[in-house]
Amino acid sequence: MRKITKIMIVLILLLAVIFCAATICVGVFGPQIIKTQIKENLKLESSLAKVRLSFPLKLTLEEFKIDNLLSIRKLSFTPNIFGFLFGKVVIHGLDIIEPSVNLEQSAQGKLNLPLLTQGGPAPQIILTSLKVQNGKIKFIDKKVSAEGKEIILEKLNLKISKVSLPLTSLAVNFSFTAELVSPQEAPYGKISFSGWLDYFAQAMDAQLEIKNLEVTNFAPYYGNFISQKKLSSANLDLVSKFKAQNNVLNIVTDFNLSKIVYALSAAQDKEEAPLDLNLAKNALDLFTDRKGSLHLEFELQTALDKPTLSQEKIQSVILKAALQNLSQQSPQDLVDKVTDIISQYKDLGKELKGIFGSK
Repeated sequence: MRKITKIMIVLILLLAVIFCAATICVGVFGPQIIKTQIKENLKLESSLAKVRLSFPLKLTLEEFKIDNLLSIRKLSFTPNIFGFLFGKVVIHGLDIIEPSVNLEQSAQGKLNLPLLTQGGPAPQIILTSLKVQNGKIKFIDKKVSAEGKEIILEKLNLKISKVSLPLTSLAVNFSFTAELVSPQEAPYGKISFSGWLDYFAQAMDAQLEIKNLEVTNFAPYYGNFISQKKLSSANLDLVSKFKAQNNVLNIVTDFNLSKIVYALSAAQDKEEAPLDLNLAKNALDLFTDRKGSLHLEFELQTALDKPTLSQEKIQSVILKAALQNLSQQSPQDLVDKVTDIISQYKDLGKELKGIFGSK
């Protein structure tokens, strides 16, 4: 019994010595090793203030930066040693505190993301859980404008973890929250997305919510999708429920656009913009109520593994939803709108008659 006790004590002391030596080696050589690997594989410069190894086997990186692309105040995780024996990189509890990412898309649509130059197949990476706290993403899009449209997500928090029960399930729980702000840090709106996803079982149950989003800040992206008139202000509140079973994904959306203000008067808009006979593109103009609000409820269906939603399909769904809300408007409002539409068609007819009559 004493012999076993002595062996145990020796083993514990030996492990303690090995751990202390590993801690020192990681602290001394770790930063340089990491910077060298980034330089060789990503062709980017990096900096790292400190690397620490804590019990039982937790690695922590502090003040980690990769060129002008990424900066992280603190990053920690626990690698699974046994995973390396099977050629896999298994990471437990990846915790990222205050990351800041600077993304830029060129006029040709290329992102400023580095490409791995290391030869051979990349190792399989398995992440058991991920937690991001107080992150920030700055995106500059030079594809939509030469000077670059800047979009900023801040106060970004993300949690991804495997569901506890049943043990055999491969589903993951996730929650995401963030705030959209201008380059001057004026609030644009809030986004949240949470639920669970089992990609292998092709099932999902989640909810996306957007609050107080000033949509005119994203005019380069939606263009004249639902209105031929230019907006100077409009507030979006949206709730979308994602439910998937057997790879069939249904997205049920409650869409509320309010506080709509046009940049030009109706008369000016008619003079400067041609009449578009696409009713879906005129849904905003035709189906808003007297308060300048548009409420739509619609459902989209696609595949979970390869979601595709064409502009034509979305326009069709929007038109159908807009027609359904007509019953909520007063008859007089409908008469006024129909009268205005008839007037537009008459004006168009006069223009066409003048064009063909002069030839």
